[in-house]
Amino acid sequence: MRTTVRTTMSTCTTTGSWPTARILFALAGTVTLLSAALAASLSPWWLLLTAAVGINQLLYVATGACPASVVISRLRRTTLTDPAEEDTCSSTTMR
Repeated sequence: MRTTVRTTMSTCTTTGSWPTARILFALAGTVTLLSAALAASLSPWWLLLTAAVGINQLLYVATGACPASVVISRLRRTTLTDPAEEDTCSSTTMR
């Protein structure tokens, strides 16, 4: 009895830039940590910044856009030659 094993390998090529969602989550995490540090050391009013980050994340999930994503996409259009070419992934089957 002969058994054939197939594995799928994913090959991804990028243009060297992060996808917009990854940039947004990195920005949100950084601002949230900064806000928590400022709230702990200076004033609890800095927690309003954390709430604003949370609202923006919910807005991004619900609509696909938030103020930060609009700014990032406009900045990326000026730096990328082809904005539609963020990530291209294909999978191949190996035997």
